[in-house]
Amino acid sequence: MKYGFDNAKYLKIQSEHIKQRIATFGDKLYMEFGGKLFDDYHASRVLPGFEPDSKLKMLMQMKDDAEIIIVISAVDIEKNKVRSDLGITYDMDVLRLRDEFMDRGLSVNSVVITHYNGQSSAAAYRKRLEAMKIKVYYHHTIEGYPHNVALIDSDEGFGKNDYVKTTKPLVVVTAPGPGSGKMAVCLSQLYQENKRGIKAGYAKFETFPVWNLPLTHPVNVAYEAATADLDDVNMIDPFHLDAYGETAVNYNRDVEIFPVMNALFDDIYGSSPYKSPTDMGVNMIGYCISDDEVCCEASRQEVIRRYYTALCNFADGKATEAEVNKIALVMKRAKISTADRKTTVAAKERLEQCEVATAAIELEDGTILTAGTSSLLGPSAALLLNALKHLAGIAHNVKLIPQQMIAPIQKTKVTYLHGHNPRLHTDEVLVAISMMSLIDENCKLALEQLPNLYGAQVHSTVMLSEVDRKTLKKLGIGLTCDPVRKIKIRPRVEEEL
Repeated sequence: MKYGFDNAKYLKIQSEHIKQRIATFGDKLYMEFGGKLFDDYHASRVLPGFEPDSKLKMLMQMKDDAEIIIVISAVDIEKNKVRSDLGITYDMDVLRLRDEFMDRGLSVNSVVITHYNGQSSAAAYRKRLEAMKIKVYYHHTIEGYPHNVALIDSDEGFGKNDYVKTTKPLVVVTAPGPGSGKMAVCLSQLYQENKRGIKAGYAKFETFPVWNLPLTHPVNVAYEAATADLDDVNMIDPFHLDAYGETAVNYNRDVEIFPVMNALFDDIYGSSPYKSPTDMGVNMIGYCISDDEVCCEASRQEVIRRYYTALCNFADGKATEAEVNKIALVMKRAKISTADRKTTVAAKERLEQCEVATAAIELEDGTILTAGTSSLLGPSAALLLNALKHLAGIAHNVKLIPQQMIAPIQKTKVTYLHGHNPRLHTDEVLVAISMMSLIDENCKLALEQLPNLYGAQVHSTVMLSEVDRKTLKKLGIGLTCDPVRKIKIRPRVEEEL
C-alpha cells in the first residue's frame, strides 16, 4: 500500500494542539468528537497511513487528564436505530464503546440520554444501565432548539437538564453516530458549569471536512459523498473569511448554527471566544498529509465506492433516490467516473465474455484477476480462490478443494437447510481450505495468503449475499457491486477449485 499520511506526526501535533486549547479556557474543556473516536475506517481509506484508531491513540496520550461522556438520543433508542457499519443498535453500541474505552484505561464518566421527553424505552434503558452501575443523566427536548436562545439559555432550557459532574480538565463527548445531541450536551454543561462558577470551554473535533484543504480537494469531496444521506454540504466558512481574510472549509450545519452558538457564548461568557465555526475546531489532520496525490486517488476511489453502496442500498430500499443523485452530482463535479475503478472495468469485460455473474479483484501490486459463476461457486468465492492461488504461486489449474468434498456441503445447504443456492459462499470455501490445509500443502500455502488480501479491491456484477459481504469486509477488502440481484443466464464455465 502506498502511504499518503504521517500518522506519527498526527498523534504528536494533535494532542499538543488540544492541550493548548484546554489552557486557553482555564479549568475545563468540553470537546465534541464528531465521527468515530476509533474504528474510523473512512479516514483510513481516504488518508492511506491513517490508522483507524488514531484518534483513540491520541486521546490515550492524554488519558490522565481526560474523561468521556457517551451520548445517545432517546429518539434513536425508541427507533432501535442501527449503526450500519457494525449492524448493531445504538443502545448496544453505547455499551460496546464504554467497554472499549475502559479496556484501554480511559475514564468513562457517564451516559447522557438526550432528547428525553418521557419515552418509556429510554426510561427502561436508563434502568438497565443503572443496574450495571453506570451513571445516567437526562437532557430534555427544548422547544425551539437551537434558535430560541432566550429559552435555551435559561433555567427552563439548559437549566432543566441533569448536571453531569466531571473532574478532569478534558471532557470528551462522543456518541455512536450523528444526530445524538453531542453539541447540546457540551453547551448545556457550559451553562451549568458557569452557574457553579467553573470556567469551562467548548471545542469541536470534527475530522471532515478538512478545513485547510481546498473545497474541491478529493478528501473533502469524499466526505460529502459519505454524508449524502445527511444532506451535509461542504462550503467556504463565510465567518472565517470575513474575520481573517482566509479561506477555510466547513459544512453547512456548523455555519448555519454559528450565530446561535455565538449568542449562547455571549450569554455564558460575556463575549464569544470564537469568530468563526472553523475557530471552534481543533483538527490538525490536514497538516499531516505526506503525499497529496496518494490521498487524492484514494479519495476518488472512496467516492466511487460510496456511489455503488448508495445504488445497492437504493435497490434494497435502504436509501433514497436523492442520495444516489447527490453522489452522482458530486462525481460529475469532481470529474470522477465508475470507469476510474479498475475492478469495475475488468468485471464488466469478463461479464461480456462469459455471460455469467462475474467479479474482479485488484491486488496490492496492481494485478487484476477475474472469476465467473459456476455450478459450484459464486463469483466472489471463485475470485477468492483465484487470488489465493495467485498469491501463493499455485498454478491456476491446481484444485484446492476436491470436488467430492463439495457435494455433501451442497446437499446440506439445499436438502437439510432448505437453501435455494447450492453454490459455495466465501466463508464456506475458507472453511473447506482450512480443513484441507491439515493434509494438503497447497491449501496451507493458500490460507497463509489471507493477510495479503488486506486493502485489495473487488467489484461484482451482482449484489453479493450478506455473508459474502461480511467475509470480504473481515479480510479488509474494499467491495463494490452493481445494483443487480441476479443475472439469469445459465453458467457455462466451471472455475477451478
